[in-house]
Amino acid sequence: MSDAVSTSRTSITKVVSASLVGTTIEWYDFFLYGSAAALVFNKLFFPDHDPAVGTMLAFATYALGFVARPIGGIVFGHFGDKVGRKRMLVVSLVLMGVATFAIGLLPTYATIGILAPVLLLLCRLVQGFAVGGEWGGAVLMVAEHGSQERRGFWTSWPQAGVPAGNLLSVLVLFILASTTSDAAFTSWGWRVPFLLSAVLVVIGLWIRLSLTESAVFQEAQAEFERRRIQRRLPAVDVVRKYPREVLSAMGARFVENVCYYIFTAFVLTYVTDTVGLDRQVALNAVLVASAVHFVVIPLYGALSDRVGRRPLYLIGAVGVGLWGFAFFPLIDTKSQALITVAITVGLVLHAAMYGPQAAFFSELFGTSVRYSGASIGYQLASVFAGSLAPIIALALLAEFGSSVPVSVYLLGSAAVTVIALVFTRETRGSGLAHDRVLGEVAGSAPVDHR
Repeated sequence: MSDAVSTSRTSITKVVSASLVGTTIEWYDFFLYGSAAALVFNKLFFPDHDPAVGTMLAFATYALGFVARPIGGIVFGHFGDKVGRKRMLVVSLVLMGVATFAIGLLPTYATIGILAPVLLLLCRLVQGFAVGGEWGGAVLMVAEHGSQERRGFWTSWPQAGVPAGNLLSVLVLFILASTTSDAAFTSWGWRVPFLLSAVLVVIGLWIRLSLTESAVFQEAQAEFERRRIQRRLPAVDVVRKYPREVLSAMGARFVENVCYYIFTAFVLTYVTDTVGLDRQVALNAVLVASAVHFVVIPLYGALSDRVGRRPLYLIGAVGVGLWGFAFFPLIDTKSQALITVAITVGLVLHAAMYGPQAAFFSELFGTSVRYSGASIGYQLASVFAGSLAPIIALALLAEFGSSVPVSVYLLGSAAVTVIALVFTRETRGSGLAHDRVLGEVAGSAPVDHR
C-alpha cells in the first residue's frame, strides 16, 4: 500500500472543516457539563449536602463521563476500523446531541428527588460514551486524508475543536450569567446552553454526511478482502501487536489531560469557593484563555512538522509541571488580569502537547487498528487523568487547606508523561500505510512502511 493520497487541497480543507465543526460541537456539549457542575449542579441535584460535598458529588458525576469514554473508544474503534470512520462520526454526534439536550430538560432534585441525579448520571454516561468514539474518528479522517509533510498541522485542527467547544460553552454561560440574575440562572438559565446543542448537532450532521472515507483506509479494507481475511476484534489486535504504543499514548496523554481540567474546570470552583470572587471573573479568564488556546494549537501542530512531535510534547509536559507552582499564587492575587494570565499561560503550555498529539498518536498504529489503538490509548488514560483531576484537586485542597499539594500533583503527573516520552520513538515522517496485523495474517513480516 502507498501512503500517497490523491486528495486535493479543497478536499482536505473540507475534511478538516467537518472534523473541526463536529469536534467543537461534541466538546461544547461535554464541557458544558463540567462548567455547570462547577456552578449550579451542586445546588440543583445534590442540595442535601454542604457546598463542598455537593461540588465533589457534581464532579463525581462529571468523572463518570470519563469512565464511559474508553468503552466508547473500544466500541467506536471496533466498528470504525471495520466499517469506516465516517459512520461512527455521525453516530457519535447524534448520541452526544441527544444526551446533552436531555440534560437541559431534566427535573431537579427539588422536583423528583433522588431520581434527578440518577438521570443526570445516565445522560453523562451517554455523553462520555459518545465523546469516547469522537476523537479517534475525527483526527484519523484528517490524518488519513492529509499529506505526510503537513500532518501535524492538519490534524491539529480537530484538536482545536476542544478549546473551541470550551470557548463556546463558556461564552454561552457568560452571556447568560451577564444577562440574568443569580436566581434566574439557577432556575432556568443554565438549561438554555444544553437545549441549544440541538441546533449545533443539525449543523454538524449536515457537514459530516458529505465526507468520504480515506484512500489509506479503503486500501487496507481492499487488502483484507483480496486475501479473504476474516477480521478479528481490532481492540484485541491492538493489545497483541501494539502494546507498547498503547502504553506510550496513555503516558503521553496523562499530564496533558490532568492539567487541562485543572486549568479549565477546577479553576472555576477554586476562584469562586476558595478565593471568594464572583463566578464571572473565572468565566472571563477562561474565555480569554480558550481563545488563545484555539489559536496556538495549530501553530504547535505546524511546528511539529518541522521539529518533531516529541520535543514539543516534552516542553509542554515540563512546562505545565512547573507552572502549577505559579498558577495558584497568581489566582490568589484576586486580580482579573493575573488570573487571566495564569490560565492563558497554562493552556499555551498545554497546547504544546495537544497540538502535535493527533499526528503523534495516529502515526503509532497501523491502519486496520488505528481507530481502536488511538482511541484506547487516548480515552483509557482519561479515566485515570482528567476524570479524577478535579476530584483529587478538591480533596487535596480540603485536606491541606493549601493549593501547594495540587501543584505537586501536577508535577507528579508531568513526570509520568516525561517518562513515557523518553521511551517513545519520534514519529514525524512516518507513513500511515503500515500494518503489523496485515503482515501477521499474511504469514510474512509485518507491513510497516515507515
